[in-house]
Amino acid sequence: MSSNSFGKIFTVTTFGESHGPAIGCVIDGCPPGLAIDESEFRNDLDRRATGKSRHTSQRREADDVEILSGVYEGRTTGTPIALLIRNTDQRSKDYGDIVNTFRPGHADYSYWQKYGIRDPRGGGRSSARETTMRVAAAVIAKKWLAERHGVRVRGYLAQLGEIAPQGFDWAAVEQNPFFWPHAAQVPALEKAMDALRKSGDSVGARVNVVADGVPPGWGEPIYGKLDGDLAAALMSINAVKGVEIGDGFAAVAQRGSEHRDEMSPAGFASNHAGGILGGISTGQAVTASIALKPTSSILIPGHSVNLAGEPVEVVTKGRHDPCVGIRATPIAEAMMALVLMDHALRHRAQCGDVGEVSPRLA
Repeated sequence: MSSNSFGKIFTVTTFGESHGPAIGCVIDGCPPGLAIDESEFRNDLDRRATGKSRHTSQRREADDVEILSGVYEGRTTGTPIALLIRNTDQRSKDYGDIVNTFRPGHADYSYWQKYGIRDPRGGGRSSARETTMRVAAAVIAKKWLAERHGVRVRGYLAQLGEIAPQGFDWAAVEQNPFFWPHAAQVPALEKAMDALRKSGDSVGARVNVVADGVPPGWGEPIYGKLDGDLAAALMSINAVKGVEIGDGFAAVAQRGSEHRDEMSPAGFASNHAGGILGGISTGQAVTASIALKPTSSILIPGHSVNLAGEPVEVVTKGRHDPCVGIRATPIAEAMMALVLMDHALRHRAQCGDVGEVSPRLA
């Protein structure tokens, strides 16, 4: 009922608050025998982490993963896997001025209306700090998908404010702090972010995520569609206000003769559908895009009200991202990987003895 869990067979439950003693997750349904150790979480957690460049929040967490259960002698046992990360760099005093005030554009007001109480320290449960555990859980999902099915999930920043990539190279994505696919533009991005940070304002972003190697047949018709579950998972990421599968809203202006992905013995001629038809994977790359809103915690004064309903002016101090999209790439990858692993296991449960049927299109 409280919706802190997702997935049907590969289930992830997260817990903890931004400024609490720790955050964590419990992963249930992971098949036994997968080799995993604590060092394997480091790369993706570092990719998501704050404080790695001047363009993100300067909160610096150690993000050391403790495996509490579900792993014996370096391999998963098939029992629940509990992961814990201690919070080590809270600065709760930054939020003392907003204890009795609602920040416009933030979840303060809606949490207060739902629960009658809220944790103002960094947004509590609504903080992006919670996504750390999604990324940690997806380390397991990514490894299983790669080893079992050859699936690779990766993403990139596809738009920063009004700036779009002028070229594309996957090799460039991991070589800069923006996950930007065109290396020549990185100095311009740095200049734009320096100016934005100096102004005290924020900006939105777009992130694209792609899964290569997904076999045909994953997903369930009607209420368990792969694209439906993927859209819900991506929309659950903090600050996401829009999700597209394949061409998404661009399909509005397309003709049917253009949008349909024609087939031949050589394979599909295009992938406007994003690798999913009727809620079931086609064997093409699964593609999705998310739109993230500008950070609401900014230094520019804004109008709001306090708990008494009185008008107040709000200035949010502390350590915040001028663009949350800069760190969203590994989070989007995580949600896609978690959904894909859950659907892989669901497909195996019902249709695992069907196997692939011809023709198999590339």
